[in-house]
Parts: sequence; C-alpha cells; structure tokens
Amino acid sequence: MKFTVDKHDKYVLLKLDETKLNSLVSPQLKSELILINTEGKRNIILDLSSVKYSDSSGLSSLLVGHRLCKNSSGSFVITGMSENLEKLITISQLETVLNITPTVEEAIDFIFMEEVERDLKREAE
Repeated sequence: MKFTVDKHDKYVLLKLDETKLNSLVSPQLKSELILINTEGKRNIILDLSSVKYSDSSGLSSLLVGHRLCKNSSGSFVITGMSENLEKLITISQLETVLNITPTVEEAIDFIFMEEVERDLKREAE
C-alpha cells in the first residue's frame, strides 16, 4: 500500500498510489485518514487519479474520511476519480454526501471557499 502525503497549512493532499481501492487497501486508507485527522489537519484532499476500481469496502473508507472531517469541522474532497469509480459512487448515491472535484486545484479552491464560509459563520455567532 502506497500513499503520497503532502502537508500544507490549510490542507493535506493524500494521493493513493494503487489501482484498486478494496478490502485490502481500505483499512490502511482508514488508518491513514485517522492519523492525518488526529494530527490537527482538518482539510483532506484524497487524490484517486491512480485508482481505477473500487469495491464496497473501498467506498466505506471514503465515507469514513468524510465523517472524520465533518466531525472536526473540516472538508474532505475527493479528486481524480476514474469513470468506473464515479459510476460506482453514483449508483451507491454517495455523490450526494461526498465532495467531489475533477482536479486537485479545484479541490483546493473548494477548501478555501469552505474555510471562508466557516469563518463568516463564526463571526456571525
């Protein structure tokens, strides 16, 4: 299992360097997401541009990432999905829950917009 982790001030870019997101990869991805989240990095971009296939356990690890960030007021953005993975997410109706962008640059823009919205909410309270 290979990950590339690139840490920035506002987000962590986690690139999964595997062709399949399945029951063998999923627990390691979950533990990596938990580790990043507990380090105080609330915004995570998961780049799946190398992933061509996934099964239900792989999709559940994506939900874990989403829940971790949501619980810590962060954003979890998935980028670089293959057509097969996009179809699987659409069929399972996860696209209504997950933040999905085509590129890493768009994911970064999304995170910065979310940060501004959170700051405005805090100021209003």
